[in-house]
Amino acid sequence: MSLLPESASFEELVQDYFLAVRGAGLMLSALDTELVTAWAQEGVPFEVVARGISRSAEKALWDARPGEPVLRSLRACRRQVETEIRKYRDLSAGQGEEARPASSKKRPARSWEEVRHARLCAALRALTEREATLAPRVHRLLDTVLACVPREPAAMDQQEAWALMALLRALPFAERRTVWRDARTGEQQLMTARARRVARRFRLQAAVRRRLDMKET
Repeated sequence: MSLLPESASFEELVQDYFLAVRGAGLMLSALDTELVTAWAQEGVPFEVVARGISRSAEKALWDARPGEPVLRSLRACRRQVETEIRKYRDLSAGQGEEARPASSKKRPARSWEEVRHARLCAALRALTEREATLAPRVHRLLDTVLACVPREPAAMDQQEAWALMALLRALPFAERRTVWRDARTGEQQLMTARARRVARRFRLQAAVRRRLDMKET
């Protein structure tokens, strides 16, 4: 999700992503910095925290007034981020159950990526019932882009992004133009070029999900 160098620290990645999605600011407050440090100690991938931030921001995006930041502070994302961290850790711990005797297993453990992949596929199948014209594109996505479950969070993020962009391209031109216009609303010209790209990508994916009523993937 970030365009920072691969050598960037977890804290730098989170700060960069939050400020880009927020659409304003150059650095975190002292309280927000403490929160990022606490998340770093959880030992989860950056993408897990970024997902919590993006979900919080997306919920706030459509209520924000023009020119206002989507989120006032990183602490506004705390509940959603910590929910994502808990899900990731619970599912990661469940993977250890595969080594237990079959008789002691209640059900096969699924990874964080498998759960997200299943939810995305289910949302796409539900979309075909609402918008039949998109059914051919959805079935093609399920057979190609979504045919395999990613093995890491970053790959899952990329897979979801590809699916959303493919659906955007399948919309009529007038609707695509409306989605693009919605995504550009509220852009901050004072942002760096890198932050603007991250922010635009977030807003575009949020606008596509809003148009397709796929907010809970």
